[in-house]
Amino acid sequence: MSMLKKELRNQIPNVQNEIKQLISKNGDQKISDVTVSQAYSGLRGIKAFVCDTSSVDPDKGLIIRGIPLLDITHILPEEVFYLLLMGKLPEKMELDDLKKEFSSHLEVPEYVWNVLREMPDDAHPMTMFNTAILAMQGESIFRKKYDEGIPKSEYWEAILDDGIRLLAKLPTLGAGIYRMRFKKGDLIGPDSDQDWAGNFVHMIGIPDERGDFHKLMQLYFMLHCDHEGGNVSAFASHTVASALSDPYYAVSAGLNGLAGPLHGLANQECLKFVLSVRDAFKGLPSEDELKQYCWDRLNSGRVIPGYGHAILRCSDPRFTAFIEFGRKHIKDDEVFGIVDRLFNVVPGVLQEHGKAKNPWPNVDAASGSLLYYYGLKEFNFYTVLFSISRTMGMISQMVWERALGIPITRPKSVTTDWIKQFV
Repeated sequence: MSMLKKELRNQIPNVQNEIKQLISKNGDQKISDVTVSQAYSGLRGIKAFVCDTSSVDPDKGLIIRGIPLLDITHILPEEVFYLLLMGKLPEKMELDDLKKEFSSHLEVPEYVWNVLREMPDDAHPMTMFNTAILAMQGESIFRKKYDEGIPKSEYWEAILDDGIRLLAKLPTLGAGIYRMRFKKGDLIGPDSDQDWAGNFVHMIGIPDERGDFHKLMQLYFMLHCDHEGGNVSAFASHTVASALSDPYYAVSAGLNGLAGPLHGLANQECLKFVLSVRDAFKGLPSEDELKQYCWDRLNSGRVIPGYGHAILRCSDPRFTAFIEFGRKHIKDDEVFGIVDRLFNVVPGVLQEHGKAKNPWPNVDAASGSLLYYYGLKEFNFYTVLFSISRTMGMISQMVWERALGIPITRPKSVTTDWIKQFV
């Protein structure tokens, strides 16, 4: 048994008891009201369920298990996964144990590659990624044990086993899809001595002599790991998992949501915008030129991609982390220079324009430019990278939902006629 599973076994009964007492004492206390406008606007802002892995403060950004994101940008993806599950960072022995467990499940079954080889040459990388995850559903430990009749108290263990096996394979799968879809040559097998991000860099085959691309992918996978429970991908996976669908089904559901232009596809739209600026000015424009360019775009009825967020009312700390990385490693790059200058210009323009509630950048405003610099120039692959990371949050939430016995998600809908009568 892994050290992580032992730690969770010790922690779960205490959390179960704490929540039981909380419900017993305060179960009837109201935490949210629903307005008619909220009912018609995607349930935005309605407090309707619990997610303990992370939260998003409008004025602070992402907080993981009580720790502000910018305080932990130096940690590995494996460490953030442990943090999401346990509420604390791992000791060296615990981290080594988790890495060892990941390294024993790196290989993607050959039948999965065969399925992908049969797909059209122009298949979207996200379609390939999701197809591969669903193809592996037969590997689910949870499904097998559920069919055998394991007690509810053990559901979380099987979910964790599935989750670790799936997570371990995602860098292998993502790198393989990149090489296959974009005709980069034969697949490169995983290296059990590499960390999670390092393995991805090794298998994707992009030269990284200085190791900076490895550092970027460590940061990228860490930053995108989770974003509370109400975003489309997290909530979709939560809802599907609540029906006791195994992690393969539930993760796939979440990632299908992530593939939408309003969610995980946003980073490539931002990069397209940045490259259009470069092409318009045939290089790096001045701040005054950028300011006029942004005004012309807004006056023509178009938005500035990468600025504004559904929740945040400050600069996304993930954007801050990427900007700091870029200023340290690629400050002289033309494309990154445009991203950096846009940050100096766009918030002021949007504030003066007056229509944007939040003029500050989100993570998508910077991430694409960094990937582009290091050789990942295939825009439609970017969401696969997002998916590899965000699965950590989905799995962590699933483990705790099954540990706490959270029932099936089934909100009540009403009709427009009902609302007319109610108001």
